[in-house]
Amino acid sequence: NAIVGALVALSIIALVLSLVKIEDVTLPPTVKYGMVFDAGSSHTSLFVYEWDSDKENDTGVVSQTLSCDVQGQGISSYANDPPKAGDSLRECLDKALKVIPAAKQRDVPAYLGATAGMRLLREQNSSAADQVLAEVAKTMREYPMAFKGARILTGEEEGAYGWITINYLLDSFTKYSPKAHTWVRPEAANIFGALDLGGASTQISFMPKGSVINWNEASKFTLYGYNYNIYTHSYLCYGQNEMLKRLAKELIAVRGELAVDHPCYPKDYSETVSLSSFRTSPCTNRSDPRLTLGDRNVTLEGRGNASGCLAAVKKLFNFSACSQSQDCTFDGVYQPPVSGQFIAFSAFYYNFKFLNLTEGQSLAAVRETIEHFCTRSWEDLSSRYPEENPERLPKYCANANYILTLLLDAYKFNETSWNNIFFQMKAGNADIGWTLGYMLNLTNMIPAEASVWVKGHVPSLWAAAVTFIILTFALGLAALLL
Repeated sequence: NAIVGALVALSIIALVLSLVKIEDVTLPPTVKYGMVFDAGSSHTSLFVYEWDSDKENDTGVVSQTLSCDVQGQGISSYANDPPKAGDSLRECLDKALKVIPAAKQRDVPAYLGATAGMRLLREQNSSAADQVLAEVAKTMREYPMAFKGARILTGEEEGAYGWITINYLLDSFTKYSPKAHTWVRPEAANIFGALDLGGASTQISFMPKGSVINWNEASKFTLYGYNYNIYTHSYLCYGQNEMLKRLAKELIAVRGELAVDHPCYPKDYSETVSLSSFRTSPCTNRSDPRLTLGDRNVTLEGRGNASGCLAAVKKLFNFSACSQSQDCTFDGVYQPPVSGQFIAFSAFYYNFKFLNLTEGQSLAAVRETIEHFCTRSWEDLSSRYPEENPERLPKYCANANYILTLLLDAYKFNETSWNNIFFQMKAGNADIGWTLGYMLNLTNMIPAEASVWVKGHVPSLWAAAVTFIILTFALGLAALLL
């Protein structure tokens, strides 16, 4: 009897231990995907993002899985042959399907956002713009994904989503705390401003110190449980490519000759332009009584004049419309004083990277570098930069002077605040641009899935306990029979 009692007691202890040793097991959250086409004025790119379905304060923690550059020009260049706009996307769509699991593809939300190039096309020929978007949508619907639409973003949307992207990637909104094992809002969060320069437009977005007086230039967002009010404005026709066209037209109009000096182009470099080409964009299509040469070709002859280049670029801005107001940029546009740190990306970054302008350089050093570059001859530049695109190389002088004018004279950065501008194109492993911010904002529309909690035994311990109990009862039964 003593033996039986001891075995029964051991069985009870083993049973209790097996029941006490329970673990809370959280099944991994479902990974979701999304894709966004950035259809810019000069080219199109596809970005694929992924995030866990258990969102943080209703905003998904999104990471970039794929970026793919579409071959050819921007979709607005296919205005005369819209089907080619859709066909141009296929190569990148095929690449996207290779990185997204087949079982998830039909649930992947897919978007296309067109920016300034298509905004200009819509102004010039709205039916052509609609046809291009229709062909793009037709192609995307052929693929196994949840197509959500192809649309033209406003300039303010483009600027605001770029602002979201930057602050997301730099952990300004939320940051993972290993100590707390969760995502927390950083103390005294440092919110960055965004400076974007594209081919047809440029955007500035930031949180001003005070309230935004003109709410037409404001955007409101709720991210990670907090509200943000930012100032954002987009300047159509002030992108890099459109600026160069406007500059050429102005130089030709002033001289009214078939051969015109171009102060921004390097010495011994020349370029021939057709006056009819100015009619292809609303930015240069306005009639000018000074242009009396019809549709003839004009030769632009480089002079490598740094000061003359800067002076010519400044004439593209109407600063007199602001009447010395500190809350105005140019053309009478309201802007509160810039404050905080800024990330300058896209063409801001690429131009300064080419000129080897680095972070922390004084404004005087930047000006000196640009002036020295502008005075070099075409022979010197082409031999020094043999790998650079010969169409882009002669335009860096004009681009750099334009950037200085935009940042200093228009946005009113000064000797001190200049050091608050950081020229970057990536943060972490993701590209800086509006698409990630767009995707982040859209994840608020995707319902969060509740975590599945399972009360489960440790399998090995449970098996050992069951075996021990069966063996114990068998020995107890044998003892009773004996």
